Amino acid sequence: MLNHAMELFLNYIDRERNFSPHTHVSYSQDLSQFLAFLQEQFPETLQHPESIDQEIVRTFLGVMLDSGMAKKSVVRKISTLRSFFKFAVRRKLLPANPMSNVVTPKLDKKLPQFLDELAVEKMMALPDVNDPLGSRDAAILELLYSTGMRRGELVQLDTRDIDVYERTVKVVGKGNKERIVPFGTKAHEALERYFTARKKLAASGGKGTEAVFLTEKGNRLYPAAVNAIVKKYIKGVSEIRQQSPHVLRHSFATHLLDRGADIFAVKELLGHESLSTTQIYTHLTSERLKKVYRQAHPKAS
Repeated sequence: MLNHAMELFLNYIDRERNFSPHTHVSYSQDLSQFLAFLQEQFPETLQHPESIDQEIVRTFLGVMLDSGMAKKSVVRKISTLRSFFKFAVRRKLLPANPMSNVVTPKLDKKLPQFLDELAVEKMMALPDVNDPLGSRDAAILELLYSTGMRRGELVQLDTRDIDVYERTVKVVGKGNKERIVPFGTKAHEALERYFTARKKLAASGGKGTEAVFLTEKGNRLYPAAVNAIVKKYIKGVSEIRQQSPHVLRHSFATHLLDRGADIFAVKELLGHESLSTTQIYTHLTSERLKKVYRQAHPKAS
């Protein structure tokens, strides 16, 4: 019975909520882990899921923490179980929600890493734009920084999603939610140059006929390749620990707020569901201001 309820839930997040394949995999893994735990320690609950209570859930979470699992991963499992049991109660598959009184542990907030404006400028000058792949890399860097889009959103782009005349791009974010994001002059120039070079990549006979960004063989560029590309160029200008596409997203948001952008506008551009997610960047900019103050003001110490 519990297994069936979980299958219904996964179908629900696919068909009705339009969650991404990545989210589906994460939810499926979390539920499978919970199911395996019940099978081993509380096998009777598989046929009588109504007997699952908050103590059983807390025992499961305790086992996860004792095994050395990161607190962040445990918090994600709590979120998955919370969503599942809420669904099960709403669909009358279960009489009560055992997650009602389970407290989510607070995570330590880590300020996102970003590049300063000078480092971004230096990085953009690194790709060899006379080479088709270098031209592609330049367009990737410029578009990521100019729009703040996620890596997954970038690789999903089709040529029809980019309006070079209006200088906007249609981005499909989490939950298949669409947003229109403008991009700047530098990104526009890089894309125009790349679209000319793209013809050579497309002529390689690959399957990425509609994709904006292509591999050397003409196939749609994949996420790991974007990671490698961005890491290569960030490494050339900075020694920050994190060297992923998300660094350019963080840089995008930080630089906008540094220059006085409205936080609600930044939230919409990033595609955040909640303003609290965007507010991490205000903490970051205020920390920078404090650092500058401590270093420069004669009375700071």
